[in-house]
Amino acid sequence: MDADIYCEPLPDVRRWRRPPWASSRPTTRGFGDRFIPNRGDRMNMNIAEALLNIPRKDESTEEVSPSRAAYRKLLADTMLQGRTRVFSFSNRPRSPLKSSLEEPTPTHIQPARKHRQIPQAPEKTLDAPDIVGDDRFNVLDWGNKNVLSIALDDKVYLWNATDGSTTELVTVPESSAPITSVSWAPDGRHIAIGQCNSIVELYDVTTKKLLRTLAGIHQGPVGSLAWNNNHLLTTGGAHGAIINNDVRIQSHAVRSYRGHDDVICGLQWSSCGKHLASGGADKLLNIWDVSRSSPLHRFSNHTSTVRAVAWCPFKDNLLASGGGEADHCIKFWNLSAGTCLKSVETGSEVCGLLWSKHERELLSSHGPEKNQIAVWKYPSMTKIAELTGHSSSVLYMTQSPDGCQVASASSDETLKLWKINEKSTEKKAPKSPHMGPTNMYSYIR
Repeated sequence: MDADIYCEPLPDVRRWRRPPWASSRPTTRGFGDRFIPNRGDRMNMNIAEALLNIPRKDESTEEVSPSRAAYRKLLADTMLQGRTRVFSFSNRPRSPLKSSLEEPTPTHIQPARKHRQIPQAPEKTLDAPDIVGDDRFNVLDWGNKNVLSIALDDKVYLWNATDGSTTELVTVPESSAPITSVSWAPDGRHIAIGQCNSIVELYDVTTKKLLRTLAGIHQGPVGSLAWNNNHLLTTGGAHGAIINNDVRIQSHAVRSYRGHDDVICGLQWSSCGKHLASGGADKLLNIWDVSRSSPLHRFSNHTSTVRAVAWCPFKDNLLASGGGEADHCIKFWNLSAGTCLKSVETGSEVCGLLWSKHERELLSSHGPEKNQIAVWKYPSMTKIAELTGHSSSVLYMTQSPDGCQVASASSDETLKLWKINEKSTEKKAPKSPHMGPTNMYSYIR
């Protein structure tokens, strides 16, 4: 290599800091990469050294704040861990060190949730003489004003759960007995009473006055009632007819649903007021849209009477149903897909279903051999409690407005109150009624 190469004056290499990427013509003279100098015949080592040592623009000697300098030092110490190289060979890898970029935080162990103890004995047992033990009827309901109603043959009694008082609301004529169904309106003030002669009567419980009589809509006993709102009452008859009745107008029968050919044993509207579930003695479970007369879904998976139906309160498209003596199953349905999600064998007929208002739990009432109320954890369907005390099938079951108690009645002529949940101390904002296509008004004229 010629000696005069080293004698050339050092050029201003800053202008060669970045190669001319934008130029499409090859350069006639270049000084190579910053780290790999050009190995041509005339390598200029001074230029190469200058290129290696010249500070980068972002590494200039400008003032650096103390906090930024401290951060850089901490970052280097953490990443390099005292090494001068990022990559190096060693016999075995270093054990990983805890980063000092974060202050160590103590581990917070969440305390295990205390298992809820559900009392195995009823809180209260009341006499229910002459109660009709028929799985086609629904003679027990708990209103939003904390008043429990029960039909005993030809009479309807009201038990005030707040003060424990009992009053007789009405005694129907012998031709109308026995009373086959009772159902509170959402306002907790009005009640519908279905009778054996196909008549449905509406009462104001405050004044004990008869407000309306709905006649000529069914043949035979009216065993199922369901309110969509304070003016739309759905009735289920003995021959499979389901009728929507607007109790504000003279011609109250505003829509009929045809899809069953036997007794309607269970009726319930979804919380949004758009869908109705109906179960019948024909082993069918039908889902109806409020504005259509034909079934939205028709399920024939049960092998016995479908008496128990219950809409899930925390998932609008989820429905539970229970089968009778020859079935013993609780089935869960996805209404969006129209499919059965799960079927659970319970060991005995399913007479009633209720979703808990406080937990993700389902309550079911059963017939022989145990005649029990079972509490299931959803969705695992693990049984967490079994309440026994009735001597015959628990045909009727209803829940208190606060969701803390469940009332059950049986043909053993007893009414039992069970404590399911503790009373919550949290105050919840009142839930406004759904404003569906049938909920323009919220009172009875």
